[in-house]
Amino acid sequence: MDHYWTLIGFGPTGWGDDIAWGALVTVSLALATLPIGLVFGFLLSLAKQSDDRYLSLSANIYTTIFRGLPELLTLFVVYFGANGLLRSITQSTGLPDIALSSFVSGMIALGFVFSAFASEVFLSAFRAIPHGQREGAAALGLGPARIMILVILPQIIRIALPGLANLWMNLLKDTALVSVIGLADIMRQTGIAARVTREPFYFFGVAIVLYLVLTMLSSIAIGGIDRWTRRGDVAK
Repeated sequence: MDHYWTLIGFGPTGWGDDIAWGALVTVSLALATLPIGLVFGFLLSLAKQSDDRYLSLSANIYTTIFRGLPELLTLFVVYFGANGLLRSITQSTGLPDIALSSFVSGMIALGFVFSAFASEVFLSAFRAIPHGQREGAAALGLGPARIMILVILPQIIRIALPGLANLWMNLLKDTALVSVIGLADIMRQTGIAARVTREPFYFFGVAIVLYLVLTMLSSIAIGGIDRWTRRGDVAK
């Protein structure tokens, strides 16, 4: 038993430092991707409701593509494709070399996927709000921007929260994919430790525990947000 505690200990003889760093990278990547996915997902849901046929069509094509492609393939397209394109541009123009890091590539790729799914969640939330609320707010003299901020958006957050919570859980799990492009996340660090020590079951078990802890903490945080959004509800 002491042997296993030593393996995950901190310091030169253990892998605790590396795995802790991997957990920090995983959480940082998920948190960095979340606002990008939420903002673009919300804008896509607005575009899908636009009277402009081409804008609506473009938004639907975007979501169809990124909901249909495997996340790993999207990650490869961004990491290898975008870096290849940047390399070609810098070589042809004589500019200094520019490259997307593994972290930025993962953030962009996962942001594409998250925003595509989030747009459908937001769209469903928009459709759940009666149109008469907009008409009533307009009759009171509120402009479109104030109607969105004061009337529609608070309800959107409450209605969309369960779906967005599921997407957040998927995002946490999908961060494991970035290990294949060299980012030192939980999966990569535990994988290296497993190969070096020849203890794959033990270190992948550590990865399981870390992901479960992150999931439980997320559930607690989401529960708090849900209670906050319903603080004005009348008790039955």
